[in-house]
Amino acid sequence: MQLRHATLHQLRIFHAVARHGSFARAAEALHLSPPTLSLQVKQLSETVGQPLFEQLGKKIFLTAAGQTLADACHDIETRMERLSEDLAALQGVERGSLKLAILTTVKYTVPKLLGGFCAAHPGIEVAMLVGNRENLLQRLAANQDDLYIMGQPPESMDVVSENFADNPLVLVAPPDHPLVGKKKIAPKRLASEPFILREPGSGTRLTAEKFFASQGVTLKNRLEVGSNEAIKQTVAGGLGLAVLSSTTVVSELALGELVMLDVVGFPLIRRWHVVYPRGKRLSAAALAFKDWLFEHRPTGPAQPTT
Repeated sequence: MQLRHATLHQLRIFHAVARHGSFARAAEALHLSPPTLSLQVKQLSETVGQPLFEQLGKKIFLTAAGQTLADACHDIETRMERLSEDLAALQGVERGSLKLAILTTVKYTVPKLLGGFCAAHPGIEVAMLVGNRENLLQRLAANQDDLYIMGQPPESMDVVSENFADNPLVLVAPPDHPLVGKKKIAPKRLASEPFILREPGSGTRLTAEKFFASQGVTLKNRLEVGSNEAIKQTVAGGLGLAVLSSTTVVSELALGELVMLDVVGFPLIRRWHVVYPRGKRLSAAALAFKDWLFEHRPTGPAQPTT
């Protein structure tokens, strides 16, 4: 086995096939013709001295040797990315790349901050993924991004977590709700009110349920909805109340489509955190953006409508 004869080009092609689970999709992603791609994989297999894939029906699967090589390709790709970052760092923070993964709720805040950062550092290439908490935790466990922004850092992972801004949670209702305009509403008065809730595991939902449980109230779950936009529309339609981040309802409150209720204990103050695996060496671009978050973080909790 003469692995020194394997080229980075062949390893990159093989890794693409392993990731996509398809020669055709890998060829499309790499802008190569299928015959060219197949030939490169065949030559790499001959260099390794063992088959890298096996075909069962129309599907291909990695052999044991293929899985071992795929793991090594991942390590090589990670090291090459780090090399690029190290070389970019030698030229200063004006070059490099930044990969962000942010919670859906924070999409109302962070993209604006990111826009200012990109304007100040136009040489940095930025990629941003928006997902729910489960998506972010999966990516964090796989170390797929530079920084993660979420409301509640995972307790089961060894991570560095720094809170950079308040995330007030407010209780909203449709404008014709009987409690609109009432002062210092006791949480117990909401025991019979239907609530529109996020999916189980949502940080906002967990915080709301924990608060009401401390007040002896079990929320009456009328409907579970997977996005803040859908929750806002559902509440505006009169189907129930909801607890949402104040950053998500600024427009609706201004237009009078929703009204913030003056409930004792609200707003519930959570915090936005920037998170990354402990021991991860952040690139110059990631460090610069983290500093930018703290320098330009939003301030001031929302207040109930009078």
